[in-house]
Amino acid sequence: MRSSDVVAVHRAAGREFDAAGVRSFVREQSGGEAVVCMHGVPASCFLYRKLLAELADRGLRGVAFDLPGLGLASRPDQFDYSWTGLGRFGAAAVDALALERFHLVVHDIGGPVGFELAAAMPDRILSLTILNTIIEVEGSRRPWMMEPFAWRGVGEVWLASMTAPVFRGLMYYAGIKDRSATSAAELAAYLRLLKREDGGRAFLKIMRGFERTAAKQALYTQVVRAVERVQVVWGADDPTLKLSVYGEQARRVAGVETIHTVPAKHFLQEDQAPVLADRIAGLAESHR
Repeated sequence: MRSSDVVAVHRAAGREFDAAGVRSFVREQSGGEAVVCMHGVPASCFLYRKLLAELADRGLRGVAFDLPGLGLASRPDQFDYSWTGLGRFGAAAVDALALERFHLVVHDIGGPVGFELAAAMPDRILSLTILNTIIEVEGSRRPWMMEPFAWRGVGEVWLASMTAPVFRGLMYYAGIKDRSATSAAELAAYLRLLKREDGGRAFLKIMRGFERTAAKQALYTQVVRAVERVQVVWGADDPTLKLSVYGEQARRVAGVETIHTVPAKHFLQEDQAPVLADRIAGLAESHR
């Protein structure tokens, strides 16, 4: 199967919707209580395709939508691609999708974006599952392979160099531990969904819109501590957001004793979807 075929199958599995004046794309599978899954970069809701099916098998309605500038969402030139702006879109999206109360799963910069969403509607968050993300954002550093995207001129060249083989190599290095879990065509689909018709220009705006301030760190810490049911699940072999640093930060902020580790790298949704679904379902069950 070619990457274009993978994207076509992905598109057929979801639908478009409008929120905050932006056309976006959502995938969901029927079940009971909603579980909103927030993606980061360089990903889209495509990242959660396996987890949505696993959640449905456990009686939950997994919902994953594309953030503006990524995946199959539109890429308006005049849009606030900061964490604040993306979080504002996320809040509008859950309203547009008629999600009253829901469990929240965050990953990568979907952490800060999801915390922005939760800050806007704290009474609607039933539980929070934190996957390989950043909470203590003040002064945090991008992984080495993501840092070039933040620099004008350099980022454009670095993005242009992301051919399918180069991108696949980086994904296997940083993101995918079990190479048999994700095909070359699926990894190429990530790249196709990243670049699409604008060549990735909106993605570069996102990379240059990180708000690594003390105020944002204080907000995200407050949001996490306000959720009654929270857990931290980490890909133990992530070379970018390391367990010993970022995982421990998340555990400390969340006030939990245990980090639930899985044998995975950064994109643990690819090779550990059943285990993640068990953890999310277990936490969801605990609130009833």
